[in-house]
Amino acid sequence: MDITIAILVFVVGIFVGFINTLAGSGSLLSLPMLIFAGLPPVVANGTNRISILLQTLVGLLTFRKEKMLDVRNAFLLSLAAVPGAIAGSLIAVDIPDEVMKTFIGAMIVFFIIITIINPKRFRKDHKEKYDVKLKWFHYLIFVFIGAYGGFIQAGVGVFMLFALTLTAGYDLVRANAIKLALTFVFTPFALATFIYHDQVEWIPGLVLAGGSMIGAWIAAKLAIKKGSAAIRYVLLIALAASAVKLFFF
Repeated sequence: MDITIAILVFVVGIFVGFINTLAGSGSLLSLPMLIFAGLPPVVANGTNRISILLQTLVGLLTFRKEKMLDVRNAFLLSLAAVPGAIAGSLIAVDIPDEVMKTFIGAMIVFFIIITIINPKRFRKDHKEKYDVKLKWFHYLIFVFIGAYGGFIQAGVGVFMLFALTLTAGYDLVRANAIKLALTFVFTPFALATFIYHDQVEWIPGLVLAGGSMIGAWIAAKLAIKKGSAAIRYVLLIALAASAVKLFFF
């Protein structure tokens, strides 16, 4: 890989790790960059999973070190989400791309509206001590989110974030920590599939991952220091960019 392209991939990785750790949809940047670097779209999609796995690990460990991760509930939700993801990856769906793009775009616009008109839901203090008791419907929600992530992936982090804040009552900092934990569990299944089909290029993947790990560490530190307010602004920007991408490009 050309050194100039490698530098661009690394720098984009920093932004991608930052965005994915605080919100989601960082692949809107990483996938086009990998394609620009010369990878076919399918290979770019597989190669991107290296970055997702490693940036998630860094963000997760940072949140865990600062005691922001609810380990018990993350584990319990993974018991629902992982089987859903496995099932979703085995389901052959025949949904037109335009229909799926419209659906995801509509959901993102809905999330934007909720975030703007009801900001109190997203201002809960992450330093406040509280105990979230999961109910049966939380497991059901995450079975479906897991299934969605298994066969589509796009936007699954955003869906997890809103499910955790709106239905479970987590603040955005702790919700992000659980989101990262679940993503870290999902990703090896997808990555293994791409590796098996020889659709992963390791050099650009690791260069992207190097930058994304730095971005993830910065984002996790920012979230812990600044709290939910900082995450809310990044989330709004990421959601708006995702909606524009889905509807107009």
